[in-house]
Amino acid sequence: MAFLLVAGVGGVLTAGLLMPAVAAVGSTSNAAQRLFDDLPTELEISPPSEQSQILASDGSLLATFYAENRVVVPLEEISQNLRNAVIATEDQRFYEHGGMDPEGLARAVVQTVGGNTQGASTLTQQYVKNVLLEQGLVAGDEEAINAATEADGAEGISRKLQEIKYAISLEKVYEKDQILEGYLNIAQFSISNYGAEAASQYYFGHSAAEMTPAEAALVAGVTRSPGVYDPTRGEDDGYETATNRRDTVLVQMRDQGYITPEEFDVAVATPVADMLAITPTPVGCSAAGVSAYFCEYVTNVLLNDGYLGATQTEARDALRRGGYTIRTTIDPVRQDQAFESLVAEIPENDPTYRSPNGEGRTEGISGAISTVEPGTGDIIAMVQNTTYGEATPENPRATRLNFNVDRAYGGGAGFQTGSTFKAFVLAQWLIEGRSLSEPINSANNQSFPAGTWDISCSPESVANYDPRNLEPGGGTMSVLQATMDSVNTSYVRMANQMDLCALRETTSAMGVHVGDGTIDPARLPATSGARSLYEAQAGADILAIPSMALGSNTIAPLTMNAAFATFAAGGIFCEPRAITGITDRDGVEVVVPEPECSRALEENIAAGVNHALQNVVQRGTATGARLDRPAAGKTGTANEDYHAWFIGYTPQLSTAVWMGHSEGDIPMVRTTLNGRYHAQIFGGRIPAPIWGDYMTKATEGMDVEGFPDAQERQIFGDRVAVPGVVGQSVNGATATLRNAGFRVIVGEGRYSATVRAGAVAQASPGSGARVAPGAAVTVHPSLGPEPAPPAEPEDTDEPGDVDEPGESEEPDGDDD
Repeated sequence: MAFLLVAGVGGVLTAGLLMPAVAAVGSTSNAAQRLFDDLPTELEISPPSEQSQILASDGSLLATFYAENRVVVPLEEISQNLRNAVIATEDQRFYEHGGMDPEGLARAVVQTVGGNTQGASTLTQQYVKNVLLEQGLVAGDEEAINAATEADGAEGISRKLQEIKYAISLEKVYEKDQILEGYLNIAQFSISNYGAEAASQYYFGHSAAEMTPAEAALVAGVTRSPGVYDPTRGEDDGYETATNRRDTVLVQMRDQGYITPEEFDVAVATPVADMLAITPTPVGCSAAGVSAYFCEYVTNVLLNDGYLGATQTEARDALRRGGYTIRTTIDPVRQDQAFESLVAEIPENDPTYRSPNGEGRTEGISGAISTVEPGTGDIIAMVQNTTYGEATPENPRATRLNFNVDRAYGGGAGFQTGSTFKAFVLAQWLIEGRSLSEPINSANNQSFPAGTWDISCSPESVANYDPRNLEPGGGTMSVLQATMDSVNTSYVRMANQMDLCALRETTSAMGVHVGDGTIDPARLPATSGARSLYEAQAGADILAIPSMALGSNTIAPLTMNAAFATFAAGGIFCEPRAITGITDRDGVEVVVPEPECSRALEENIAAGVNHALQNVVQRGTATGARLDRPAAGKTGTANEDYHAWFIGYTPQLSTAVWMGHSEGDIPMVRTTLNGRYHAQIFGGRIPAPIWGDYMTKATEGMDVEGFPDAQERQIFGDRVAVPGVVGQSVNGATATLRNAGFRVIVGEGRYSATVRAGAVAQASPGSGARVAPGAAVTVHPSLGPEPAPPAEPEDTDEPGDVDEPGESEEPDGDDD
């Protein structure tokens, strides 16, 4: 009867919809049979899209990524209540039919012909529909998406026939519980959540395994039409509509014996509003708090470095749909410590900030901290004093720009490094056989003509350079003292005595490169005066030019920090590493590279640099960074106080602190910051104390370790013997010593019974002593023989005289 009614209304094609039902009672239509036979049988079922998670080093959740919020779980982790609710309301003969339900189908057709539209899809057919829809979504195939959701007309009937055939085929391959598990994990159970687990976490804040009958009925009822029955649509209409739908499902569960009348009464008496504990799952890095910028860095590593796909598109789809778990290096405790230390000195939105010269700028001063582990490159901390996200009128300084990293990983072009770059000049100085004790001309107002520079890889890049000292300078001092005081002219003179291309090779081995990755002329305007220079060195890691010695290249803090960690690790450079492991949805490990480390410096060179930079912290420009353990580092201030740095390290941790204006080169002068006025801001004033405060907390409980001792060769250089000058005239001795490369100091005279007055009676260090080339030798002129002491006066006391009591000579109290 049903077949004849539908055939009369809809024709032979519509009759095909009932062909399986008719076949079940011995009737068929040849046309419908042929149509049905021509449809595909095999349905390839891929795992549904599933959320991916990024975890901190302690396993805590940083961020979740998804195209569809779904967590796939096995059937045993889904409440029996929900299984029963879905079967009761969607397909009560699920365990009896073979993929399609002839009785239900016939009833639905009769109801539809009578004007009361009613669905007839079994759970297996609904599963097929969801699988086809998911395949279209994953492929971005709009035609497939439309085909999976087409409901009316000939196309809708064709789609229904295809679903039926696929369903019958699936039932021959899969067990019923496998199909039920698939359906419960793929179906949409709320407006924005898919699968039972995500829906339960969203609505109730607990797992799908814990659902009560009332909760199960609510979730099972939503799936018919999430846009209608989702209770989160609003208190008035949303709660009432959701309650009515939930109670309908509860009636079906009671009538089919899945719950008792008593359980039914308890469930329907529970207000929907009281059941809900809405717990959204934020998508993306904004949920990572102070770790948001690190999270963004990790996602860019995943997209750029081939971990999840050969292209960025493949990797992005894998992250949003692949169900990956990404384990990272970040330490949440040190993240909080770094952020607290940073914003305590450079607040995020400082109400007291006043820009230079009263220009009325609204931009505040930015700050960033990154920490890496020497010997592995693991990134332990990465924070900055801005809110992650898009700028708003309420928070104009919010940004997605990561100050710590390169442009390719969410950062910018980097910042001028100032005097922190001197650490690399010092390393090259020691590589070339020079020493920390060597004297260097540190006078101010020195000029270095273009013809005095050696840039073998780019001879056209030589230029006149006239540096000035911002720090104390003048005269001649040792390289060690020049390092402690960060004297500019000293370091430019040191760089002037080396091939700057050799210096660049050393820094490249330590991972140093500009924030754009390499020198790129395309990033400069055609009118830029530096364009020809960039073109001459295009593709290089940094520009080899005279001003490089004082940090003119723009480099990201993480890059500088990893390079300084090379000193801490005894000369071993390690690429910064954020990801320690990745597992896919099945728990299979994805190949992740081990730390990428290589020797960049010999151990003795690193030890020599460490010796000097420890003195910087203890007695130089960075005393604000002192710890209760060995530490080394270098301050830096860029031209015009645009940027201020301190990069320091212990043997276990290396940390960079940067501050400046992220939006451009703006002088940090005559500035009120955090309630304090600063005529100037430089590396030793704010970054070094921030570093000290943070690293005190970050190293608490760690073993106190020292650095290997520097060798005499790096400290003193090749020792040379002091020539003998005793007995020579002062002028003659001075000439002898200077010809041997020593500096001469004329000291005070000394008595000598053997050397004539005016000649050199003594030299210090003495003849034959082995000292560093260029060391100072003090000569003491002879005063001739020591005069004879005066004669003792004769005793005039008369015999029998004695001292009166109390007249003995006691020492005066102030002679103590």
